[in-house]
Amino acid sequence: MVHFAKWKIILVLAICILGLGFSAPNFISAQQAEALPGWLPGKQVSLGLDLRGGSHLLLEVDSAVVIRDALESMVDSMRGELRKARIRYTGLGIAGTATTVTIKDAEKAEAARQLLRALSTDMELDYDGGKITMTMTERAIRDRKTSAVQQSIEIVRRRVDETGTREPTIQRQGDDRILVQLPGVDDPERIKRLLGKTAKMSFHLVDQRNSVEAALAGRIPPGSRLLPSDEDSANGQPQMYLIKKRVMVSGDTLVDSQPSFDSRSNEPVVTFRFDSAGAKRFGSATSKNVGRLFAIILDGKVISAPVIREPILGGSGQISGSFTVQTAQDLALLLRAGALPAPLTILEERSVGPGLGADSIAAGKIASIIGIIAVIIFMAAAYGLFGVMADVALAMNMFLILAALSFLQATLTLPGIAGIVLTVGMAVDANVLVFERIREEVRAGRTPISAVDAGYSRAFTTIIDANLTTLIAALLLYVFGSGPVRGFAVTLSIGIVTSMFTAIMLTRLLVVTWLRRKRPEKLPL
Repeated sequence: MVHFAKWKIILVLAICILGLGFSAPNFISAQQAEALPGWLPGKQVSLGLDLRGGSHLLLEVDSAVVIRDALESMVDSMRGELRKARIRYTGLGIAGTATTVTIKDAEKAEAARQLLRALSTDMELDYDGGKITMTMTERAIRDRKTSAVQQSIEIVRRRVDETGTREPTIQRQGDDRILVQLPGVDDPERIKRLLGKTAKMSFHLVDQRNSVEAALAGRIPPGSRLLPSDEDSANGQPQMYLIKKRVMVSGDTLVDSQPSFDSRSNEPVVTFRFDSAGAKRFGSATSKNVGRLFAIILDGKVISAPVIREPILGGSGQISGSFTVQTAQDLALLLRAGALPAPLTILEERSVGPGLGADSIAAGKIASIIGIIAVIIFMAAAYGLFGVMADVALAMNMFLILAALSFLQATLTLPGIAGIVLTVGMAVDANVLVFERIREEVRAGRTPISAVDAGYSRAFTTIIDANLTTLIAALLLYVFGSGPVRGFAVTLSIGIVTSMFTAIMLTRLLVVTWLRRKRPEKLPL
């Protein structure tokens, strides 16, 4: 254990140099770090919400909308199948978590029942006196709600990532809630606007055969619906459109959306592009309806209703309106990230100011400094020169932890600082085991080199066992924990790995180098 191959010496020195290099940007300002050349390490430790400040949001997924959409889709399917089979019916609609329809022809009731039963395995069919009721099963309701929450988490993550927010925390809480923590967010209102929009986009034909005035008076023709525009008319009220219910092209087939500027008016617009299936449907819809108004609907509002001048066969187009540069960017972001399966409601909102983070950092610094100084004094007093060598390794251990956090861009939270302080004591634990073992070997009459060799050899297994069990506990905290618990687990795990390196490799290298140069007759322990 007192022999060091040259490649080992080079490896230890290289790791120490890299540790110093990757930790160095944390000792300069963020502006100076960004100005460093690209070939130099420039990443700083990413601070969590409790240290950096930011926004904390608790969102609730309106799962009832998902169930309602599924039932409306079932109603459309029932209507289509009954019409194809030429079965007369009445009273087709939704009642709670079920769809109902009454068959007029008693002799065709059995045929209708068999036809509707085949539509879905998630619905239980009940027939009573010509009335057919199809009720969604509890399992189907539960599966749809779970899927809606999981899909919402993914969409929220995409939207937040598109804004450039670093190290956000987005996780499920309870059955239908999502916790969102955004460190360093300086415009929380924009984030709330982005998360509050469902962003369901679809393309419909405008009903030009019937008048909007008649629809406003309550005479809405079958197959059409009345929708407002996102722009106000001259009287300050939203302009109304009579829109065909049939979806010509769905926004689900969008593959890209970008903010841009119109080449003629130089106004902000949003360009979009469909996948192959969407491009085919879009081209077919525009080819068959040249000269008609084609409405673009987003979250129940008409954002644009241009005239189809010619077939659009390329699978791409643009949305124009009263956009600013910011709103065009936000709409493009929403369309790229995808539509939420259900609306999100903000149940709780908290803004954490950077002052609290500064106080926490200051307290953490004081605790760390006091802990380091106390350990340094104890090691030097208890083990003399060997204790000083352990103190050098302890300092390098702190640089390595800082370098690992910077390189991995792991979020440092207040519990994470607690993990670092705990690591300070653990970092010299392996050295204490080795030094005490060396003392025992010296008392047994061994020579200095033989005592050092035996001390490291016999303490090695104990060091590995002790640190490995702690590392397993830290990994379990990370796997099963969340938020601050994970932050503690990350810094503790990094600290265990770096402390094992500095104790087993760096301190031993210092001790062996001193032994070979001085060849002492007595160890200063």
